[in-house]
Amino acid sequence: MKITVAKTAGFCMGVRRAVELALDASNRTNEPICTYGPLIHNPQVLNILEEKGISVIKEIPENGSGTVLIRAHGVPPEDREKLRNAGFNVIDATCPKVIKVQSIIARHSRQGYAVIIVGDRAHPEVIGLLGYAGGNGHVAENMDALHALPEFEKAIIVAQTTQNKTFFEEVTEWAEAYYPNYQVFNTICDSTESRQTDVKNLAEKVDAVVVVGGYESGNTKRLFDIARDAGKTAVHIETEAELDVSQLGNPSHIAITAGASTPNWIIKRVYRELENRMMYNKRCFRRWRFFIHRNLLLSNIYLAAGAGCLTYAASMLQGVDPALSSILMAVLYLLCMHTFNNLIDITSDRYNDPDRANFYQQNKNFLSALTGLFGLGGLLTAYMMGPLFLLLLLCMSFMGIVYTISLKPQGIAGGLKPKIRDIPGSKTVLVALAWGIVTTIVPALDGFGQVRLITALVFLWTVSLVFVRTAFFDILDMQGSRIVGKETIPILLGEKKTMGLLKNLAAIMMVALCIASAIGVVSTLGYLLCICPLAMLMFLSAYEHGGIPSGLRQGFLMESHFILAGLLAGLWALI
Repeated sequence: MKITVAKTAGFCMGVRRAVELALDASNRTNEPICTYGPLIHNPQVLNILEEKGISVIKEIPENGSGTVLIRAHGVPPEDREKLRNAGFNVIDATCPKVIKVQSIIARHSRQGYAVIIVGDRAHPEVIGLLGYAGGNGHVAENMDALHALPEFEKAIIVAQTTQNKTFFEEVTEWAEAYYPNYQVFNTICDSTESRQTDVKNLAEKVDAVVVVGGYESGNTKRLFDIARDAGKTAVHIETEAELDVSQLGNPSHIAITAGASTPNWIIKRVYRELENRMMYNKRCFRRWRFFIHRNLLLSNIYLAAGAGCLTYAASMLQGVDPALSSILMAVLYLLCMHTFNNLIDITSDRYNDPDRANFYQQNKNFLSALTGLFGLGGLLTAYMMGPLFLLLLLCMSFMGIVYTISLKPQGIAGGLKPKIRDIPGSKTVLVALAWGIVTTIVPALDGFGQVRLITALVFLWTVSLVFVRTAFFDILDMQGSRIVGKETIPILLGEKKTMGLLKNLAAIMMVALCIASAIGVVSTLGYLLCICPLAMLMFLSAYEHGGIPSGLRQGFLMESHFILAGLLAGLWALI
């Protein structure tokens, strides 16, 4: 069975901006924060905002305090003014695409045009748009409502930004045929158009479509209508708890799409739930393969195997005979470090990786005991290697503990208690450096007894590979990281700039390793290991174009780059 997630599924630009404005405001101030009306049409996001202390007001009080956010759908201009007069600090989270429609309506209304809004009369966006029409606004929900309108000397026709594209095309044809003097503005958001086109194209290729989003979300309901009208089995759900696979029949290919206000973590939960349930209907071999892949990834065993392979490759690249003790130390230390981080990050994993959060929550005691055993095993291996390695690993372990605790003494009152992990982007950088030390510097000290110039080059290569890997997963986790207040590199730079940085870094490492091999700084193995950053570069490019499947395969492919390094080094040693 194949599961395809629509490229356009999830937050649109306007919703993402509104949620980010709300979360950023709550993370930087202790003052009261509220939204005037529900910020977006998704109950799960609204629950998260409520947990963050962001309440909802339905009426404007005479006196207000703190910050109020105007919902993404916009409000009438008089409401915005009332909020300011009430004493609120107003943050306008209105979608820029909605603001554009507001401007069109306001400009033409001042010139005496009647305004016809094609949309749902009760929708908050339409209510807000009517406020800009200055009493000259009319709402048409269907063709009958359009025919019932009086003839205007001059009028404009605009669309609710989430309106059905096909229906508005019908409205446009009607206007051209009967009222050519009317000006028609296609104000359907391009994201809405892309989303509707996407689900229409997907419906032609799949057997069933799962539409995820709030039941009050207009654009989500239209996606469901489009999928159903295509003649395919379609279900509309808000969360994975509502998923009934029996309604889907026995499909070989399922598409998942989601409304513009559906967060990534809900889509991930639905994907994983669908993947888990449908897999039980498959042959025994495929079930076991899925089970093994899932547990290898969630337990970090596959990642630890990658650490061993990368240590082997880094040793060979430096000209050091790979030592089992160095490889074992890297495997045990990094297995301990990543499992420990997963245990303390269960809260953020509720959003970033719900499957992993459930895995660690259900097996918390067992995994905690294993983490201790891995740590002791790493220290014992370091002790057997010598005092220098034991001291190095003890220092790294101590820094790992300090990373998670408050820097402010408990007796000092007031304010936030800062941690090293709260430093923006610190996790990605420190994880990459930790990998570089145990996979490159430890083998060099064990083999040479010192750090040489070639070690620095190989260190940069391994650190870069791990940085690309970690920052990529940070991109996938952006929404959840914002919720828990983490300032990762993608949040600081933005997704596009971060992706550009990672692709450039992979390209630079590929070229640098080729040059180093060409001038004899490293052996001809350097040519072969150029494949690793090249493979990462191809992976990132494919991900940008929707060519990398979501779910387990996505994580498995990324982690496999380290396994690839070990395999390439082993192949070079043989030939």
